[in-house]
Amino acid sequence: MKFDDLDSKMRVYETANDVCVLPEMYMVARIDGRSFTKLTKDVHQFQAPFDERFRDYMVETVKHLMNCGFNIIYGFTESDEISLLFDFNETTFSRKHRKYNSVLAGEASAKFSTLLGSVASFDCRICELPNKNLVVDYFRWRNEDAHRNALNAHCYWRLRQDGFTKGQATKRIEGISNADKNELLFSYGINFNELPNWQKRGIGVYWKDIEKEGFNPKTKEKVIVTRRQLSTDFELPMRDEYNDFILEIINQNEG
Repeated sequence: MKFDDLDSKMRVYETANDVCVLPEMYMVARIDGRSFTKLTKDVHQFQAPFDERFRDYMVETVKHLMNCGFNIIYGFTESDEISLLFDFNETTFSRKHRKYNSVLAGEASAKFSTLLGSVASFDCRICELPNKNLVVDYFRWRNEDAHRNALNAHCYWRLRQDGFTKGQATKRIEGISNADKNELLFSYGINFNELPNWQKRGIGVYWKDIEKEGFNPKTKEKVIVTRRQLSTDFELPMRDEYNDFILEIINQNEG
């Protein structure tokens, strides 16, 4: 059998289950660390509940993903997860799910592992959203999840530091209101509202046009040039202001 015939015969088994994102759908990739609780607490013993070195590794991983061949207009990270918003007209790999999932998981794993100095892995899945309002809702959801996780994490680890076992600390905060959790932290002298905003709301990465002084070799004159570069935002807005922030990024990109 000729190679071309064999290739055509076998290729169908590899691509039979291909699923593509439909045209005019917004795409968001959700990328999560695999077994990161063990990795960060047992293997590498990062500071709990938040560690600036780990935070910086995640931010650098987001930047890498936004520079690895896709047109991504916004990246968000909290804890061990990353969310990426693609350009509305993104067509790389003909919008095949399997390609986005495999490439992004692989790139994230490679970058983070390089920074960490040992093996770390991520998984990835693609969310298809039919309108920009759902895109806003998606990132509001992750923003609010960061807030919830931060409150729980600070309560849990403060109790652990006070001698509570894993089970005791979990049971102590299980089912109590956010107000009670805030009071719990306050009893230890911690005002949750005064903690760093990146812990409570996550971190955003997006493109900005920056004006810089350049040099025109033909005219031998200094000129002002505009460069597009990534900006990291550790002070994301909250609630409805965050909705407006995400909507502005979408509209600017589509405008």
